[in-house]
Amino acid sequence: MSDNILFTPFTFKGLQLPNRIVMAPMTRGMAKAGVPGAENAEYYRRRAQGNVGLILTEGTVVNRPASRNMAGIPFFHGDAALAGWQGVADAVHAAGGKIGPQIWHTGSTRAGEWEPEAPVESPSGLVGPDAPRGVVMSEEDIADTVSAFAQAAADAKRLGFDTLELHGAHGYLIDQFFWPGTNKRTDAYGGATIRERSRFAADIVRAVRAAVGPDFPLILRVSQWKQQDYKARLATSPQEMTEWLAPLVEAGVDILHCSQRRFWEPEFPEIDGEQGLNFAGWAKKLTGAATISVGSVGLSSDFFAAFGGEGSGAAALDNLYTRMERDEFDLIAVGRVLLSDAHWAEKVESGQTGSLRGFNAADLAVLA
Repeated sequence: MSDNILFTPFTFKGLQLPNRIVMAPMTRGMAKAGVPGAENAEYYRRRAQGNVGLILTEGTVVNRPASRNMAGIPFFHGDAALAGWQGVADAVHAAGGKIGPQIWHTGSTRAGEWEPEAPVESPSGLVGPDAPRGVVMSEEDIADTVSAFAQAAADAKRLGFDTLELHGAHGYLIDQFFWPGTNKRTDAYGGATIRERSRFAADIVRAVRAAVGPDFPLILRVSQWKQQDYKARLATSPQEMTEWLAPLVEAGVDILHCSQRRFWEPEFPEIDGEQGLNFAGWAKKLTGAATISVGSVGLSSDFFAAFGGEGSGAAALDNLYTRMERDEFDLIAVGRVLLSDAHWAEKVESGQTGSLRGFNAADLAVLA
């Protein structure tokens, strides 16, 4: 099987990519005082120079009092932080790359012992099922948060980014509205169905679309699993997945970034078997949107090992080629291998598979 499918161009609206490889967003927590600097810009520039088609930045947070859960997470608001992000975009563009920020609010999640100065906020004051943390968002809080996402999107376009991604996955704020385990609201932002609980996300998407206009490509990252529960599922059938994702595409999402722990696993094997469509494949089939798949690409183990300080060996890409050849999804996001090898894409394209290095957990501690 040829790997050429990875290196065919992809064009959507004004986004013209030389290949199908996306650098997945990965939290680094190394922005001093929330401001990305020259070291951060150089980190992203190296991946652009290494022939990554599209770079999605680490999560960068909106202008809310407790929108981040680690001190080193960058802001996407305020003159200093936005000037820093301008430097990142300029560095990537100078290397011939394309880049979009991942716009984020961490909700009530915790990462270590650090605490924000203001109380954390979430749909129902929960961090997980029956696990109280923080405060319940008022309707005014919700409206202000929607506006904060829209302002961040407008700033991303103004700074010259090529696209942007909204983080609606992994148990953070937007995902906490999706999940019945953390959304117990009885107003218009809650409800028994996934369609009802998607209203908050749809409001954000519509506000962002209004802020950036019709021709700016908009990505939304979604997942079934949560950091609070790796086995959680928002959609247990294609019908539920349609009710969840189709309204978000109708609201203005162009590309769905479908996160799963292992991209090669079928989403509904009871329907199409063990080689059936993965999450991104079903999302594309059900909504008609373009999709990005992600999950342990090029590695022999998933991210659990990384959390335990373990590395991962390189793995063959045959399954990836097969799925892309059958047009299951449009783009593939690569995470940990790009932390350890900024030139991974170049090596794959030139057939240097013997020099692919896998992932070294020590690389989590540096901006190499």
